[in-house]
Amino acid sequence: MDARSLRIGNASGFYGDRFSAFREMLEGGPLDVLTGDYLAELTMLILGRDRLKNPSSGYAKTFLRQLEETLGLAVERKVRIVANAGGLNPEGLANDLRTLATKLGLTVSVAHVEGDDLVGRADELGFEQPLTANAYLGGWGIAACLEAGADIVVTGRVTDASLVVGPAAAHFGWKRDDWDRIAGAMVAGHVLECGAQATGGNFARFGEVDARRPGFPLAEIFADGSSIITKHPYTGGAVTVDTVKAQLVYEIGGARYAGPDATARFDTIVVDADGTDRVRLSGVRGEPPPPDVKVCLNRLGGFRSEAQFMLVGLDIEEKAALVRAQLDATLEPRPAEVLYTLARTDHADAPSEEQASATLRVTVKDADPKVAGRAFSGAVVELALSSYPGFFLPSLPGDASPFGVYTPAYVDARKVPHVAVLPDGRRIDVLPTEETRGLEAVPAPSLPAPLLAGPTRRVPLGQVALARSGDKGGDANIGVWVRTDEAWSWLVHTLTEEQLRKLLPEARELKVQRHVLPNLRALNFVIEGLLGEGVSSSTRFDQQAKALGEWLRSRHVDVPESLL
Repeated sequence: MDARSLRIGNASGFYGDRFSAFREMLEGGPLDVLTGDYLAELTMLILGRDRLKNPSSGYAKTFLRQLEETLGLAVERKVRIVANAGGLNPEGLANDLRTLATKLGLTVSVAHVEGDDLVGRADELGFEQPLTANAYLGGWGIAACLEAGADIVVTGRVTDASLVVGPAAAHFGWKRDDWDRIAGAMVAGHVLECGAQATGGNFARFGEVDARRPGFPLAEIFADGSSIITKHPYTGGAVTVDTVKAQLVYEIGGARYAGPDATARFDTIVVDADGTDRVRLSGVRGEPPPPDVKVCLNRLGGFRSEAQFMLVGLDIEEKAALVRAQLDATLEPRPAEVLYTLARTDHADAPSEEQASATLRVTVKDADPKVAGRAFSGAVVELALSSYPGFFLPSLPGDASPFGVYTPAYVDARKVPHVAVLPDGRRIDVLPTEETRGLEAVPAPSLPAPLLAGPTRRVPLGQVALARSGDKGGDANIGVWVRTDEAWSWLVHTLTEEQLRKLLPEARELKVQRHVLPNLRALNFVIEGLLGEGVSSSTRFDQQAKALGEWLRSRHVDVPESLL
């Protein structure tokens, strides 16, 4: 452990992540701070529904159970804990943590950060009847709590990267305008935030790492904002340049990665191997944050249900058409939305019945749970003996389930309270950064010369490129990168927005933005509207676009033989 660095680990990438990760991280090696990220747009919707049933809930209950098992270990090893598990009720979680500590006979100082919950000001701010409305706060409230001696800090909706920015700023005494240092910590926080995704989880070349049970990542943060991403020894997975790049390009937009603490320039990140399971991140330039903060709005959108019809053998298209005609004639009252999707996974002359099967997926939505539920499921079941030959359903449709609609909004940072509630109960207002300096234009990326023409072979793109994809509300993002300068010269001139639309026909009619990140030999594509209204509203097969990058890698392109 380097005495000049702050060693920050992560033990959760989402609400429901590996329960044992807290113990694994505390027992696996030295740490100064252990963080946990529990919140996403969908999680806020889930917690909002919890709060409707019980106003005293609204936080991630898993976190409390994890600390019941590991709080004594954290105290013994003097590891401070910072987590956004407070969700919609950070004060309630902080109080329950104090009760837990007393029950366990432990003395710990607990603080929390609040102010992000704007649902009570929805009318004032022009939000239309949201179930949840939470601003993305930064890391300075966390820093204030730690500076006041807190052993545990729980927050509501702060940005994922702020869980690292706050402890680093407090430890090194950074100033509010130390943009480069803050931006460096933001980049490290972005790598850590999704847990094992940085150590080989969900990695395109998973055969190159021990992907059976990847360990969780940690970052050694230095005073200049640079960091080394690593993991505890003898844990699974790996930390390589590529596993780190996979997380760097995950769910981002262009060169500027804006947050409430600073704006990190992703086009300046330098990624270098620094030994086994060690990757150094340096050179990050930072700029002031935007004047507005992002707000996550969730509202209940209605109810949905789904049925899957298995179509086997011959005449697949005709069988699907018959089901559609029958349902269209019998759905009464008709749901507000009815979507038919036929997945042709069948093979001719198949050696097994399953390999001869295709799936017709029918999804319905309506404001009335009876219309989307019982009326629909009844119409489906009634076809059992009066439809296509070989009719069967893998499972029976049930009651409709509620779905949410996510909408991003932006509010002047000065209108959003950011309050650090210290261990002794004192409340400190964290003021937004006052910065009037304009941002310089991001210079156009310098592109290498195209690869010289030569013989090509038609192969899957994934033979030369890696990718990772994800969601931001209704938009999907795909980061694609390669390992060599020669491959970069080919990729950057080949994989254009037009080519992406050809390879992914679902995006053909949608707006696609391409962002070039030469330092990473990476392209990032944002496909607007691919996921509809996002969160649980999407009716797409892959609702959160998690496998979109793998579909792209499977598509065949003409690749120079010199790269193969």
